[in-house]
Amino acid sequence: MAFHGFVAVQGRGLVALPAEVRRRLHLDESGAQVEITERDDGVLELRPALPIPAAQRWFWEDRWQQREKEVDEHVTAGLVTVYNDGDAFLDHLDAQAQADDAAPQP
Repeated sequence: MAFHGFVAVQGRGLVALPAEVRRRLHLDESGAQVEITERDDGVLELRPALPIPAAQRWFWEDRWQQREKEVDEHVTAGLVTVYNDGDAFLDHLDAQAQADDAAPQP
């Protein structure tokens, strides 16, 4: 839901954005900024500028970062296999699936 309304320009040019807008656009987070552009027609455009783009927020969530740490630990311990091309990786997955299918079921 887009906001439409008026905000007051306070002393020293301060403008307070409505709380609902700040929350929805993540402007209530540390480091958030607002980019302002003055157009030739006199319109002021405001754009949220986050330290982490909203489309990449998932990567920085605690759960994902824990998984990244686990991967780093596996790499450090040498518990990874590197494939130089996608076909070799797919061949490995196919062989693993066939082995799983052939394994006796409990």
